[in-house]
Amino acid sequence: MNRCLPFIALLALSPGLALADPLPGLPPAGQQAYRDYQNAPNHRAFAIAPGGAWAWHASADSTDVAEAAAINECQANTVQKCVLYASNEHVVFAARHWPELWGPYADRATAARAKRGKLPGERLADLAFRDAQSKPTSIDKLVGKVVLVHLWGSWCSPCRKEMPELASLQKALDGQKDIAFVFLQMREPYATASEWLKKQHLDLPLADSGSRNESDEQLHLGDNTRIVDRDIARTFPTTYVLDKRGLIIFSHTGAVHDWPQYKAFLRHAATHSGK
Repeated sequence: MNRCLPFIALLALSPGLALADPLPGLPPAGQQAYRDYQNAPNHRAFAIAPGGAWAWHASADSTDVAEAAAINECQANTVQKCVLYASNEHVVFAARHWPELWGPYADRATAARAKRGKLPGERLADLAFRDAQSKPTSIDKLVGKVVLVHLWGSWCSPCRKEMPELASLQKALDGQKDIAFVFLQMREPYATASEWLKKQHLDLPLADSGSRNESDEQLHLGDNTRIVDRDIARTFPTTYVLDKRGLIIFSHTGAVHDWPQYKAFLRHAATHSGK
């Protein structure tokens, strides 16, 4: 979220805050917010989170106040952990720890107590589907792998826009057997979604959610019951990442900017979760 105070005095750009490279995960609006931040008066701080959330605070009484406000305002707009990117004239972002933010990962006892839900630490509904080889399976049967579950439709403009990046991410991790991708089409037949991917020359392991048409809002579960798609996806696209114990570690509604950078996150989860 962009937080701009009503009285912003323009300052000379500090070399320490130069935007040589895009901030990790931020869409263009977030990149512009950081440029605005660079020209804001001290005390100021800029926070970011995986998935593309951001917030900044300026003209605070102290640096500590600015940092706490930026983190809190960022956290109000995401279920992911927010961290500081910059404080006053200094970039404080720890790039090597960025892929760790989906952790810490739950132990066996904690995972056993997890309830069904949509938030980090919860267990996603046991969606039933046919995998890319047309074999019937469900989310719970993938425990032991890190799983990216993506709910999308070829009729959905944001979905179409991010599919090439998702294809790049999947291809980069194709050889890693403990990471799985589950692409489930929503409110359209499998054939329609598959044909669109072919026309775009996107080679993705598309699973079949069982959806039949644009008015089909029911998703099948592993216990032969059903769930309304909006109960797990307020809008499309919606993405979940599950750790090796089947718990949600990333929950995001809407398109994600720069999917390929999440390769490091997925690999970290594959290495460290389920221990």
